[in-house]
Amino acid sequence: MSQIEKLTPEQEALIPVYREKWRKIALSTERIDRKKAAEAVKSVYKFMGFDEPEILFFDSPYGALKEFSQQLDKSPFNQNADQIEEKIIFPIKHHIQSQILREELTIFFNLEIIVKLIDVIALIFDWIIPNQLNQDYKNLNEELNINIFSLNYISPEGWVRDASFIDFCISELNFDFSQQDWLMLQNLIKNCSWIFPDEKIAIICDRPIHLRFDNENRLHAEGEPAIEFADGYSIYSYHGVILPEKYGKIHPQQWQAEWLLTETNAELRRVLIQGIGYSRICQDLQAIELDNWAEYTLLKIDNNIDIEPIYLLKMTCPSTGFIHALRVPPDMVSAREAIRWVNWGLEPDDFIIET
Repeated sequence: MSQIEKLTPEQEALIPVYREKWRKIALSTERIDRKKAAEAVKSVYKFMGFDEPEILFFDSPYGALKEFSQQLDKSPFNQNADQIEEKIIFPIKHHIQSQILREELTIFFNLEIIVKLIDVIALIFDWIIPNQLNQDYKNLNEELNINIFSLNYISPEGWVRDASFIDFCISELNFDFSQQDWLMLQNLIKNCSWIFPDEKIAIICDRPIHLRFDNENRLHAEGEPAIEFADGYSIYSYHGVILPEKYGKIHPQQWQAEWLLTETNAELRRVLIQGIGYSRICQDLQAIELDNWAEYTLLKIDNNIDIEPIYLLKMTCPSTGFIHALRVPPDMVSAREAIRWVNWGLEPDDFIIET
């Protein structure tokens, strides 16, 4: 069994290659091949010593929950999911790490290979989908009220963070490991999405048909779902903040400033303010004029739409008439003071308005 203390420059240069390879696998929106998915799950059951399960397919985790709500709350799901992870992922990682002589190199691997995956993949499969599923399911049927976080499911997409590490070590560092076991794990990750492993049945959910992000890899879409499944189950998000459907299905250009008067969630109010823009909020909510200086006006919105009062500096371009508004601290007492704050202490008389 080979052991390693340090990576060569060539090996380090290959880390982003493996990271991107597994990132694409995790964020795939291709429909799963049901035959390959069933074979992958059955091979895992056989490896675990379980009886071969009946395989059931659903277009989304939500579809599976609706159909098998009461059954999914039984213990075999929890037991099987726990055992599969403990007997497949953990032993592989332990065996790989035993071939690394220096502890700091293990940390290096995990940081360098995994870190770029965490924000997007873990966010989607380890928090957003479970959290939203639990809320949606609670709304659907308060009597059953299953807490999705109490259900142990298998999310192969979430395993890609470990798979990228394992793949790199086996392929580039020639670490010793059972190729059969590694192939079994790869088949599960590449061919399946969410899995609810019961004692007699295994529910396999298909991948989303759409995943949409902003340029910072945050879930984001305007007027359409950020995550969308074939059965219509969708999750809306604005720059990483999950939105209720009533906001998410409408493009931000059509968002109404009046919504801020009734929205009680502070984070959603912040998103609405960001999407609507202060200029339109001023106009629609009839901001109170406090002070003027040249083409600048200090405004206050009395409505309780944020944690603290909203003070705005409205600027009107004298040549185009275009109105822009910036939020300023609520302790501003004059337009001139607000102008100084916006311009990092520069006196209003010392600059000319750009047109």
